[in-house]
Amino acid sequence: MNVIICGAGQVGSSIARYLSSEGNDVTVIDQSPDLIRKINDTLDVRAFVGHASHPSTLEMAGAKEADMLIAVTYADEVNMVACQVGHSLFQVPTKIARIRSQNYLQPEWADLFSRENMPIDVIISPEVEVARHIGQQLQVPGAFDMLAMADGKVRVVGVRCGDDCPVLNTPMRQLASLFPDLNMVVVAIIRNDKVIVPSSEDQMLADDEVYFVCDTAHLARAMAAFGHQEPEARRIIIVGAGNIGLTLAQNIEENQAGVSVKLIEVSPERAKRAAGQLAKTMVLAGSALDPEILEEANIRSTETFVAVSNDDEVNIISALLAKRYGCERAVTLINNQPYGPLVTALGVDAVVNPRSITVSTILQHIRRGRIRAVHSLREGVGEVIEAEALETSTMVGVPLREAKLPNGVIVGAILREDELVVPRGDTRIQAKDRIILFAASNAVKKVEKLFSVRLEYF
Repeated sequence: MNVIICGAGQVGSSIARYLSSEGNDVTVIDQSPDLIRKINDTLDVRAFVGHASHPSTLEMAGAKEADMLIAVTYADEVNMVACQVGHSLFQVPTKIARIRSQNYLQPEWADLFSRENMPIDVIISPEVEVARHIGQQLQVPGAFDMLAMADGKVRVVGVRCGDDCPVLNTPMRQLASLFPDLNMVVVAIIRNDKVIVPSSEDQMLADDEVYFVCDTAHLARAMAAFGHQEPEARRIIIVGAGNIGLTLAQNIEENQAGVSVKLIEVSPERAKRAAGQLAKTMVLAGSALDPEILEEANIRSTETFVAVSNDDEVNIISALLAKRYGCERAVTLINNQPYGPLVTALGVDAVVNPRSITVSTILQHIRRGRIRAVHSLREGVGEVIEAEALETSTMVGVPLREAKLPNGVIVGAILREDELVVPRGDTRIQAKDRIILFAASNAVKKVEKLFSVRLEYF
């Protein structure tokens, strides 16, 4: 597949890394010589300096032969024009654009991106995706990561094993006997920044980060199995009234009745604007690093503190202050990925990385064939993928133990019509089953080969 990526920032470089590692022909365009130099030094792609929306630049990038154009520059307008030029002049089949300004995405302007006007096939709004992701996490307080798959019937959950975790040192094969009626499968263990795709004899240890797949109806029981029975938060403080914080507050107002939200914003103008857009949320103008502001927000009685300002340092320090004042749970947004492990070691409960969430959303639309959802757990760890099995798949009708899955791949759940099937060794996949699986990063290419023809995976 020939792919042009406009923008060599964090998202663009991550997408280039994923696609080039899977054997695609990738060309990256950016106006920054430094970013282009870094791309050329680290990735097996073609990269050059240029203006992404100029026809001559796109022609030089090979737009006439391109299968896909992904526009993720920092300017919404450049992304939109690049897609328009790619369509009108070069007939690029698939155009994906990152649009950050919510003004373009208002319902009354929904016709803007239609095929007759500005033909963009997929619009990615990082702020909306991040706010939705945090909203899902808030529903499961004991998890550091959580996403819904299979139309909400399946949950993929990340939990951290504490010293008091009831299932520590328990072989995986014993989990089914300990919890015979629990539809749950552990699909990945992250230990010392290395991923383990568990076998029947592997055990979970203290400080492990564990990802499991479970029936949504069994989520509370699954969390209890890991020692997490925290109630859903009813009092929340959000730091930052930017697009993420504002969207999150609006989502809570609309979907979570009875939840009290307070929003702290350091910019008086932005705080005033947020107060005009929120009906039930109390907006406080001030710094989240100011103890008086935190006291005014009643931090000591707050159950969850969510820091999503544009400043990583403010997010980290305010989250640590919140924990010190007695807040039960702190979630912080961090753009600088290496900070993540350091922050969790200091006591922050969950770290949200916008780049990872945006990349996951884009990957979902890049994967060819019957791919319904893709979620990148962490760069270099692997992906959780939801795919639909076709009648011609070699996996159909074969017991899973004989399916010859590549090393580093594990099936977490099978959705058959409206019934969730917990995969066992003798489970046989049927045509039209929706398979939720985890593939370690070094196994994704093998999964591609396994499913490329039969499952139309890529």
